[in-house]
Amino acid sequence: MNQPSTRKERSAHLFKVITSQRFLTKQGLGNEVPFFIYPYDAKEGLSANEDRRDLITRISNAGVAVLDLSLYDLSLQILEERGILEQVLEIEPETDKSELRELLQSVLDPQANLIPKIGEAISSTPHDVIFLSGVGEVYPFIRSHNVLNNLQSTAKDKPTVLFFPGSYTHALATGASLDLFGCLHDDKYYRAYNILNYEV
Repeated sequence: MNQPSTRKERSAHLFKVITSQRFLTKQGLGNEVPFFIYPYDAKEGLSANEDRRDLITRISNAGVAVLDLSLYDLSLQILEERGILEQVLEIEPETDKSELRELLQSVLDPQANLIPKIGEAISSTPHDVIFLSGVGEVYPFIRSHNVLNNLQSTAKDKPTVLFFPGSYTHALATGASLDLFGCLHDDKYYRAYNILNYEV
């Protein structure tokens, strides 16, 4: 099957897949977690956000409820709740980048802080599918494979689609890898499906 290549084709494909019973009832996945990657060219970041918002409206009108979560927004919420957002913004200009990264990685640790926050949203908001975006904005403080690894037990009941600015490739020799912005090797992650290859 040829992957949909234009924005219009990809949008139509996502709509068709996400509103299908096969997708919503997690058919054909065996016992795998229902995680899907939607890779797109990082240069299309703004239009991908637009397309995601448009898609949410269209699938909501088709009766499918979306829980739309941004890793970036969740991170800001965590920093705000900890009362350190202002402080981080203040010290950022003159703090060594590696120190800042260490601080943010510890406060935004997926297992300890980010996943419980996502868990709260999952349990308090009725939904049929979860959209996760904001991957590029939180790099390198949060890595997508860490989020997915830690999310496996929290988000296994409904399909989750990660909007990923880069490529998701499967190769027999090297396994599967997430390459952020098409050039940064984020890491190996095997337990997700490329939604562009999903057929209904």
